[in-house]
Amino acid sequence: MKPADDKTAFRLFTEIGIIEQLSRNQLERNLPNGLKVSQFTVLNHLMRLGGDWSPVRLASAFQVTKGAMTNTIQRLEKRGLVMVVADPNDGRGKLVSITEAGLDMCQRCLENVGPLLADLLKELPDKDIAAALSVLEKVRKYLDTHRS
Repeated sequence: MKPADDKTAFRLFTEIGIIEQLSRNQLERNLPNGLKVSQFTVLNHLMRLGGDWSPVRLASAFQVTKGAMTNTIQRLEKRGLVMVVADPNDGRGKLVSITEAGLDMCQRCLENVGPLLADLLKELPDKDIAAALSVLEKVRKYLDTHRS
């Protein structure tokens, strides 16, 4: 790789990092009832994909430690937003699923963030969004297949 390409790749990841920080701050300010971004992302994941997920599988999906995911799950469970049950196929394992209250909370979160996203979309043409998504999906897929 040429040095210029290194700079371009570094700029890409710098922009992604800055966007992540800015969007995380905006999102957290707009989440209801003191919900944290980490909690919302787990709820959103469970809402989108459904089913029962082990804490280990969730931790892997979010690239966090099992301990960090366990903490997030426990906080969500205390609020009645997820249900944790014993895995019938593994006596030592647990399975996590979203509750009706969790679905409602996730929907409220999406509604709270909607105006922010609508304002952003007013500023960016659809073709720019589509082009950015295409590149970002390729970056995500590459990074996902090259996890260490």
